[in-house]
Amino acid sequence: MVADKGKKSKVAERGEEEDSDHIDGELVLSIEKLQEIQDELEKVNEEASDKVLEVEQKYNEIRRPVYHKRNEIIKSIPDFWLTAFLSHPALGDLLSEEDQKIFKHLSSLDVEDFKDVKSGYSITFNFNPNPYFEDMKLTKTFTFFDEGTTKITGTTIKWKEGMGIANGVNHEQKGNKRPFVDERLVT
Repeated sequence: MVADKGKKSKVAERGEEEDSDHIDGELVLSIEKLQEIQDELEKVNEEASDKVLEVEQKYNEIRRPVYHKRNEIIKSIPDFWLTAFLSHPALGDLLSEEDQKIFKHLSSLDVEDFKDVKSGYSITFNFNPNPYFEDMKLTKTFTFFDEGTTKITGTTIKWKEGMGIANGVNHEQKGNKRPFVDERLVT
């Protein structure tokens, strides 16, 4: 009877290996099928993204004349852009006192998408004549690359005599930030 037990366990082990091989084979097939479905889903998502971009581009063109009308009204509101930037929860903290003086001269703001919106955009700040710099337009351009990097370029500012970094106006600073308040100390 001892011999029978040995045979049974060898047979059982071989059966488990066959079951294991069968399960592993089924698992591999299932994973391959899942990857095929995932690839199909990615194609559909890419197509959807392309269609959404087409619609966005179409409506950006439709919005353009409305933006122009809005800009004309905005020009009649004193310090509109300064107020808008100061009221923004993130941007308001970034503007120094000197930046605020400059933004009083901002007359309009234009955002221009590249032909392919995924490639980038530029923001043009249009200024009235001001005591700070010669430029009437300052542009910042954001270019997005497929590998996930972004290139940011901007207009080199032509500062007027007595203005700019050399005269105590450091535009490289992050602006006036709120001082840190330890909430544990606030009662």
